[in-house]
Amino acid sequence: MSRFESGMESMVDMFIYESTSLLEQLDQIMMKTESNNKFDEEDINEIFRIMHTIKGSSAMMGLENMSTLAHRMEDMFFIIREEKPVIESIETLYDIVFSSSDLLKAEIELLQDDDSVPTDFSAQIKKIEDFVVYLKTGKMPGAEDTPVSEKSEQPAEDEQPQGQAENSASADMVRIRVFFEDNCEMENLRALLLVNKISEYCRELKYEPASIETDSSTAKQIIENGFLIMFNADEEDYQHIIREIEDAINVKSYEIVEDEEIPAAAEEAAAPAPETQKAEPAPEQKKNAPEAAVSEKPAEKPKTEAPTPAQTAEQINNKLAQKNNHASKGKQSLISVNLNKLDQLLDMVGEIVIAEAMVTSNPDLKGLKLDGFQKASRQLRKLTDELQDIVMSIRMVPLSGVFNKMTRIVRDMKVKLGKDVDLVFEGEETEVDKSIIDNLNDPLMHMVRNSMDHGIESSQEERIAKGKPAKGTITLSAYNSSGEVIIVVSDDGGGIDCQRVMEKAKANGLLTKPEEEYTDKEIFNMVMLPGFSTNTEVTEYSGRGVGMDVVRKSIEKIGGTVSVDSKQGEGTNFIIKIPLSLAIVDGIEVSVGSSIFTIPINSIKEFIKLKENQLFYDTSKKEIVKIRNKCYPLIRLHEFYGLEPKSHDIYDGVVVLVESEGKSACILVDELIGEQQVVVKPFSPMFNRYNIKQKGMSGCTILGDGSITIILDISNIIFDN
Repeated sequence: MSRFESGMESMVDMFIYESTSLLEQLDQIMMKTESNNKFDEEDINEIFRIMHTIKGSSAMMGLENMSTLAHRMEDMFFIIREEKPVIESIETLYDIVFSSSDLLKAEIELLQDDDSVPTDFSAQIKKIEDFVVYLKTGKMPGAEDTPVSEKSEQPAEDEQPQGQAENSASADMVRIRVFFEDNCEMENLRALLLVNKISEYCRELKYEPASIETDSSTAKQIIENGFLIMFNADEEDYQHIIREIEDAINVKSYEIVEDEEIPAAAEEAAAPAPETQKAEPAPEQKKNAPEAAVSEKPAEKPKTEAPTPAQTAEQINNKLAQKNNHASKGKQSLISVNLNKLDQLLDMVGEIVIAEAMVTSNPDLKGLKLDGFQKASRQLRKLTDELQDIVMSIRMVPLSGVFNKMTRIVRDMKVKLGKDVDLVFEGEETEVDKSIIDNLNDPLMHMVRNSMDHGIESSQEERIAKGKPAKGTITLSAYNSSGEVIIVVSDDGGGIDCQRVMEKAKANGLLTKPEEEYTDKEIFNMVMLPGFSTNTEVTEYSGRGVGMDVVRKSIEKIGGTVSVDSKQGEGTNFIIKIPLSLAIVDGIEVSVGSSIFTIPINSIKEFIKLKENQLFYDTSKKEIVKIRNKCYPLIRLHEFYGLEPKSHDIYDGVVVLVESEGKSACILVDELIGEQQVVVKPFSPMFNRYNIKQKGMSGCTILGDGSITIILDISNIIFDN
């Protein structure tokens, strides 16, 4: 990160995280307002706050281009909020906000590149400035107009009152002087970031020095005298303000300013009788205060009123301390943790699980009667299970985050393709491991784009002619099933034309058997072959034949599977099955000759010892096992992998009935060893060229005796037979 000084890594990480979250929040607000066809006052205030925060934090990080762009956006929404102009060109406003959001996101991505240089946002800033002129005058500026820069350089109104001197502060304000750590540098911008954080809790806020954003020399004043914050807030908001000050980066200490520092004129103004102190707030205070802040408080409870200058500094200190102590009881505290640390923690838990297996399964203990050891090992297993559950729960995040990102994609494609489509979420609260979430963005994006481009009909007239609603629907749904998460991307469009797919596959030389032998499911899955596309022209969204291939590879990379189901004229479903976690699975160890394999428990239906009347042959002489009047293909695992079994007699072995993706089969093994919780270890990249996943191997693990076992991928074993 060459744009930043050494030692700022943690600040950069926090800036990236917070700014990305704020921009995603901005997109959600804008899409909601676009859907409702109106801006609520709350929406405008939230957008203003987002841009104000990004402006301040970008300035603190020295990212002037981002800070300036955010500042212009803030100016624009300040005018919308205060002057409430009639906006006839509302589409231009949405385009400006969305394009600005995209530029800021792209710049944040570049921050993680050591060789990146700041992007020039002057063209986008010019668009915003022109639109600001339109908001003020009702027309876009021409060549004869006054330069926009002269009009838009005026600071936002919220910055002007905050920059007043100390002696203009209200008499009943609480004053806190903040001191930053020695040699932390950019004290003025750190003060600005602190002001941005506490502003949402304040009815009234002022600070000294006043020009911390524009005058870098104020950093020296802050070093010498500290940073004075003056505010008015409701009782319940004091604890938030103090907590923000305590948790702020590089804050060394703070103190409540004593009464003597209050100017005499202000102190005299604080002298009226108690009943006058309860007068209604000033109009500007009432406008910004929450409803609870202006409600009348009973006279017999003066403790709920804000501290006044008549109180001593000690009283204020005691009161604020009392609030903090009270707030700390029963509150939920949240912190941001680097994902790499969670990965290391998970790896460590995996090693503990392996070490536990090595201890409890040590061959030196065979034949020994050790009741105390067995009791202790059971307790150890219980604790490691609990530790694993806690670590996994820390890493689990809801799918709502990745689902919400698809809203923006649908919105942009609706505009460019001229299609009217609703995006519906179901089960978005379903949780999966964070590492899986990170690998779902691209697959879901390609599937949603495919549904928008290929699935939904081109015109409303075409849909109405088919007896469908004029507006199309794309649904993202998720649910848990047998230790897996199922994600379905469905549309109510035209479905897949099997004949057209077959013609394209034949023209591209992709057929591996006669056309008549292909089932509909096999034809549907052809759309995920490399280079396959039914579009004859390459567009922004399709025609290159790479999108669905990326989907398949990305899903398989995280141990999942993807399949396609469709009905022509009614719609298409893309079905993704992924594990809840990539790290630790419960499995059954089985042996084939001298080799040991692990079968995931969620794939096993039952174990069977075959009888003579249960074995049959189909017309192609393949073995079939009959179980309760249902027939299943038999897969001899030693033949599948070319191993030498202990016995070739099928009745000497054990049959495992397994199921995956709606298909079942019987797998013959020599014997069952037992249940074991195993840590999934990925294969070395050197094995990628052998496509071993298609050979039914999803990973490996280390057993208690130190030997390595293969974890079977039941889905690929079934579909390979």
